[in-house]
Amino acid sequence: MIRKVLEVASGTGEHAAFFAHELPGLAWQPSDPSPEMRESIAAWCSGLANAQAPLDLDAAAPDWPIARADAMVCINMVHISPWQATEGLMRGAGQLLASGAPLVLYGPYRRAGKDLEPSNAAFDEDLKRRNPAWGLRLVEDVAQCAASHGLRLDRTVEMPANNLTLVFRKG
Repeated sequence: MIRKVLEVASGTGEHAAFFAHELPGLAWQPSDPSPEMRESIAAWCSGLANAQAPLDLDAAAPDWPIARADAMVCINMVHISPWQATEGLMRGAGQLLASGAPLVLYGPYRRAGKDLEPSNAAFDEDLKRRNPAWGLRLVEDVAQCAASHGLRLDRTVEMPANNLTLVFRKG
């Protein structure tokens, strides 16, 4: 059985195309609420047999146009969206994923008791200037939100450019 990975907020589709190409044994399901981004995703993924047509999916929406996923990925969305999108992401993951299945997040985050690196502090200020509902989130707040939907933070991985990969698992 081919496993389905749902990518929430696929943006232009560059990540979807890369992962679909590099992981041909997985069915990659990109999504984005923007019609323009879905067009871009389709163009990037053209010719990749395991990349499915992008879904019109708004993470904050109560109903998603997909019934299940074996894993979920969300790259660089949590900080460039209102908190309601993170809440919706966790709710959706809690509903779609089977026990033990992963939700993988990537991006810049804050951590309680730890100063932000100067580049991330400047980025956070810029995000909040552009939209007060945006900004770098505390890992602990994201983990608490996830826990309220049956997900636990399994692993935190330091990444280049002061980013983190957060791996949650459905309980």
